[in-house]
Amino acid sequence: MGPLAGVKIVEFTGIGPGPFAGMILADMGADVVRIDRPNSNDSDDYVKGMRADILARGRRSISLDLKNPDDVETALKLVDQADGLIEGYRPGIMEKLGLGPDVCLARNEKLVFGRMTGWGQDGPMALAAGHDINYIALTGALHAIGTTDSGPVPPLNLVGDFGGGGMLLALGVVAALLEAKTSGKGQVVDAAMTDGASMLMSMMYTMHNRGVWNDERQANMLDGAAPFYGCYECSDGKHIALGSIEPQFYALLLHHSGIEEDERAHQHDRSRWPDFKERLISIFATKTRDEWCAIMETTDVCFAPVLSLEEAPNHAHNKARDTFVEKHGFVQPAPAPRFSRTESILTTPGSVPDEHRDEILSDWLGA
Repeated sequence: MGPLAGVKIVEFTGIGPGPFAGMILADMGADVVRIDRPNSNDSDDYVKGMRADILARGRRSISLDLKNPDDVETALKLVDQADGLIEGYRPGIMEKLGLGPDVCLARNEKLVFGRMTGWGQDGPMALAAGHDINYIALTGALHAIGTTDSGPVPPLNLVGDFGGGGMLLALGVVAALLEAKTSGKGQVVDAAMTDGASMLMSMMYTMHNRGVWNDERQANMLDGAAPFYGCYECSDGKHIALGSIEPQFYALLLHHSGIEEDERAHQHDRSRWPDFKERLISIFATKTRDEWCAIMETTDVCFAPVLSLEEAPNHAHNKARDTFVEKHGFVQPAPAPRFSRTESILTTPGSVPDEHRDEILSDWLGA
């Protein structure tokens, strides 16, 4: 069940990117035990909220007071049995708790010790507080997203927390686990959101190096300046998204929107972009989003409707691929990517802290 079946991971609970990494590993079949903080809230609303936490799915929970030496020793005994560990505290916190990599690797030399922070384990900002928006601000990503009128626009917290953070931590841990099978030795994985978000900007830095990306917002092909790459409002107030970059796709955009073919010769003439964009704004405002879907969806225009969180799970393509599933009473994104032989399967919903204490101690420690 899942390509990581048999792999044992200890996850020290956190928020955002750390749990996302734990979710990815659990979705792929790893036995992830989450060490939660002690909690006395057992109200129905609290339990329902924990069950609905998609980022907490697939793991069992044990609550430990990491300021209590006995509970720290229990945590270390779990680490002794683990292949990997993930944590998202500020640099130095695990060391203060007696759970730092030197201590853990001395007890379990094959352990992969995954660390998730915003700024990294070192550097002049390493100990400062921050959130996704701060981390991506340091990388050039936030500066590049937005319009001339709006200024920088936060892309939710997808770039730092999840793409450059949790996803990169999960990849780093899996890579180190593979290496440990050969070397017999574990190591520390230092996953910083500033590093990961910078990596996500590799294509933009490539174009910048080649002189085809301007630091001015809404002046580039992929940042909303190009009329053939952007979003347009329809007559019903809903939006569609175009990505007609290649000339053959651009030709289809012209054809399906009723524009004369001679416009093809001017696709990359940036001086004409503003006027042509206004023209497309007027054209797309003449029909509803569904009417444009009937004309352009499934063609090579590179077209899609802009769907809300309520709409996306019900789209025909997402339903055909089971991109979203209803499991444990909640609609949620299905595990990804897909594996042809070792299928990822959703096992349990988000757990209540300490819900699985007895079975964890029994399964892992024989206690």
